[in-house]
Amino acid sequence: MRVQAAVADAIATLAGQSTTCQELFAQNNAVRYLVGHLASGTIQEHSRYAVGSNSSKNSAAAPQQMTSLHSVVLAKTLSMRHGGDRSTSSTEDPPRVYNEQDPKRNQMQSVVQSAMAAKTKTNGSLVPPFRPQLGTSGSSGRGAVREVEDPETKARLKAMAAKALWKLARGHLDVCKSITDSRALLCFAVLLEKGDGDMGTHVQYYSAMAIMEISRVAEHSLALRQSAFKPSSPAAKAVVDQLLHIVEKGVFDDLLLPCITALGCLARTFTASENRVIRPLVELLDEREPPVIKEAVVALTKFACNENHLHVNHCKAIVDGAGARHLVQLVYLGDEVQIEALILLCFIALHVPESEELAQAGVLAVLLWASKQAHMIQDMRVDSLLSDAKGRLELFQSRASR
Repeated sequence: MRVQAAVADAIATLAGQSTTCQELFAQNNAVRYLVGHLASGTIQEHSRYAVGSNSSKNSAAAPQQMTSLHSVVLAKTLSMRHGGDRSTSSTEDPPRVYNEQDPKRNQMQSVVQSAMAAKTKTNGSLVPPFRPQLGTSGSSGRGAVREVEDPETKARLKAMAAKALWKLARGHLDVCKSITDSRALLCFAVLLEKGDGDMGTHVQYYSAMAIMEISRVAEHSLALRQSAFKPSSPAAKAVVDQLLHIVEKGVFDDLLLPCITALGCLARTFTASENRVIRPLVELLDEREPPVIKEAVVALTKFACNENHLHVNHCKAIVDGAGARHLVQLVYLGDEVQIEALILLCFIALHVPESEELAQAGVLAVLLWASKQAHMIQDMRVDSLLSDAKGRLELFQSRASR
């Protein structure tokens, strides 16, 4: 397990540094094995958490040959396990098969077999009596060995698996779909809640970052939002509950910013009746750390913008939570978040101009003031938006004054 944790850490480093490596690991079933390690001991029946399962097609087939990348990753562990059970789980998709005549595959297979034979001759026995045989499927036969490993090693392996999944998911739709097709989302939710038992592995942070990256991809993929984050999904509910729990606590730590970002990216997955998300984000606008305020404003903008078909409902919720008053102060005094706060205020003025709270907060006055600030109107996002919001607010407030 220490070797597996080191390999998972290496995958995370390579995937984080190179999109080519990220793609190669994605193509060679790295996600499946990592999810297996993440799920083991996290939630029950982890052997069922297969990625891209085609078991109906392959369950009766003979054991598949390893791919070249898979062989590289497993060469060391196979030599230590002395040729144990190599069968794959019936619920998992077998690795991609290379042609039998492929010289590179044959060469790598020879290397693996030689390493296994050398290890066997050195030790003089196939399997030590205190360690059961292991399969290479990432799930079968592994539970007994996990029982004798120390908790720190178990926690580190789980953390490195979460870290690798985070790096693999960044900007990669297929990886995100593979992760969410398994039950890894539920694992991330459990790890966010329970952590690692004070082992110091940062598994909560890696889980939050993985959820954030998946949410970023889902923001621009309707298919992923519908499959992974539909309101009826238990895993999606568990993830949102944990994100909200961290945001509601509002403690400025490593978890807060990625959780705010994830909620913002998932803005288009929430229904009109889901009114518990807006208020915790609005509360973060009141005298908080600048990075927290900025991330909260950006997240709320994704609820209020035109692309969100429930923008009117969300804008009303922001106003009801006293968001207009906070945003006026940020436009005047926010420095780093002035532009972002102004953009959000413009969307609110466009969508709910009839709101009495906007008049009481002096939103029209701040929009008039902003239209005279050169550094604000030069921002391309503000140019037409500010003019439209100001005109619409003037129209409604002039009618109200009559």
